[in-house]
Amino acid sequence: MTATRVDADVIRRLPKAVLHDHLDGGLRPATVVELAAEVGHTLPTTDPDELAAWYFEAANSGDLVRYIATFEHTLAVMQTREGLLRTAEEYVLDLAADGVVYGEVRYAPELNTNGGLSLAEVVETVQEGLAAGMAKAAAAGTPVRVGTLLCGMRMFDRVREAADLAVAFRDAGVVGFDIAGAEAGFPAADHLAAFEHLRRESVPFTIHAGEADGLSSIHQALQICGAQRIGHGVRITDDIVDGKLGRLAGWVRDRRVALEMCPTSNLQTGAATSIAEHPITALKDLGFRVTLNTDNRLVSGTTMTREMSLLVEEAGWTVEDLRTVTVNALKSAFIPFDERKALIEDVVLPGYAL
Repeated sequence: MTATRVDADVIRRLPKAVLHDHLDGGLRPATVVELAAEVGHTLPTTDPDELAAWYFEAANSGDLVRYIATFEHTLAVMQTREGLLRTAEEYVLDLAADGVVYGEVRYAPELNTNGGLSLAEVVETVQEGLAAGMAKAAAAGTPVRVGTLLCGMRMFDRVREAADLAVAFRDAGVVGFDIAGAEAGFPAADHLAAFEHLRRESVPFTIHAGEADGLSSIHQALQICGAQRIGHGVRITDDIVDGKLGRLAGWVRDRRVALEMCPTSNLQTGAATSIAEHPITALKDLGFRVTLNTDNRLVSGTTMTREMSLLVEEAGWTVEDLRTVTVNALKSAFIPFDERKALIEDVVLPGYAL
């Protein structure tokens, strides 16, 4: 397998799984332009190519707060039923075109209510759009299964409401929960009641931790809040010295806690310095359950094919490595075991038998 030439065409055909991808960070530039015109929102430019370049350049600041601020324009066009339906459907079709066979999309419903939709209406509309996209993808011969993670914004006071929504819609396409937003200064434990509620209701959740804050953020997410996965988690390397794992790093590796790693995004926010030196490779080699993700495809100017290609070209990854992170993602997906097993055995492993 490792002798197979790993070029972009090969990588594009490989089945992929993505666990960490934000709906409001993955819109098509042309869609943002068209929807902005409909709702009267002013953009930095109305040329789709120029807008894509603007996003990428604005996000390359090395500052997480400024990176998050780029979402102003995508969120502005996601406040109506029509905008949500279109962006959700296109989200799925774009995953399918990228070879993704399983994806988890996350977003914060509270950020989509400025147009008068209730929180429940936002979730219902997004699920309707995702379902339409999955039906079209299946009809085109590129089926993709998409589950939803609802987010609470950690710096605001509606996290428990978002958790209640995750419980209410868990049989309608919502597979889990997350908290997002600026990490430093907004500890996950501030929302402990929401996480306790989710545990009582058997709803799995991940937590953004160890990107803009350090080991204490990861420890809190896991040991106090009870997260089953960690969003980003690049700072776990602070607990590894000369290949020797500290107690927290050992806990993460030995209990197979999935790390939702997003290389390009981490470069943009300053959490990593290069693809070649991104912690994902060292952590993979140490046996951590690392997964590869896009985070925000528009903002980072990326796709799963691009993320895989960068690791092959700049970090020396093989097809076997790509298979490993894909299987890792499905092992830790927030869907039932039998569905995960079927995707691994019937879709992913045959797809990597090059």
